[in-house]
Amino acid sequence: MTDRESDKPSAGQPARPVQPSSTPVFKDVLKYGAILAVVIAVVGAVLGGIFAGWIGVTSALIGTLMAVVFLSITALSILVANRFIGSDLFVGLFFGIVLGGWLLKFVLFIVLAVVLKDQPWINPVVLFLSLIAGVVGSLVVDMIVVFRSRVPYVSDTTLPGEKP
Repeated sequence: MTDRESDKPSAGQPARPVQPSSTPVFKDVLKYGAILAVVIAVVGAVLGGIFAGWIGVTSALIGTLMAVVFLSITALSILVANRFIGSDLFVGLFFGIVLGGWLLKFVLFIVLAVVLKDQPWINPVVLFLSLIAGVVGSLVVDMIVVFRSRVPYVSDTTLPGEKP
């Protein structure tokens, strides 16, 4: 029996779903990103309310929402792309989905910047600061999650002679 034949499930056995080792990492990124968003929304709303009234609260919440959406698009696109790991077209699908997510973020940012630019109900300083806090915070979350993850240098492989 060849190695390829031993990797195939025998009759009556369902094929094991393969999960990339990056999937738990990106799930943690989304979980801790949501916690970060709540913290930034509360702190931003309080500080925005103190310094700019209700316009500051609105601006802080919109800036936080923008940061969360941009953080989530990347992680979700990778999680969605990982679902196609068993496909022969996995590499092309993966890069297409992730690149599509990045392009979506770029277009969405440009549209939001143009739409929100001169709105009277937006304080641009509070919006900018809450957006920057979200971006920097998401980088910190990414760094912490990756450092704490126990993903080996070589993952998702099976050595010859090992059972998958």
